[in-house]
Amino acid sequence: MERLPYIDEHAITVPADRAATWRAVLRTMCSNPDDPETVPLGFTLEAAEQNERFAITGRHPFSVYRLIFLLDDDPAGGTRVAAQTWAAFPGFTGRIYRALVIGSGGHRVVVGNMLKRIARQALSATAAQR
Repeated sequence: MERLPYIDEHAITVPADRAATWRAVLRTMCSNPDDPETVPLGFTLEAAEQNERFAITGRHPFSVYRLIFLLDDDPAGGTRVAAQTWAAFPGFTGRIYRALVIGSGGHRVVVGNMLKRIARQALSATAAQR
């Protein structure tokens, strides 16, 4: 996929190790967490680098997009999960779509909710192991 313009990054620190957080990313983003290819409708798996990077891409008439989850050890403990969005919005309808999705704050809410679900998944899995 072509190089896309950077849109934003949202991050959360999850009080769980990277392996548990990685499994939480897959449980949140895949219909079958044992198969990273089972990403949401409208997306295609670009990369699934265990415990490090999960990237999905997609396109429709109003945009071309990439969503990347990056996992890193947090110096204070736990795992930092960053969600980066890269996207292009071609043409007049693309500009309108960008205003509706990005400009309205809706994208920020959706990505924030994804990160919170990942954190909840990781925490529940960690608690179940104890």
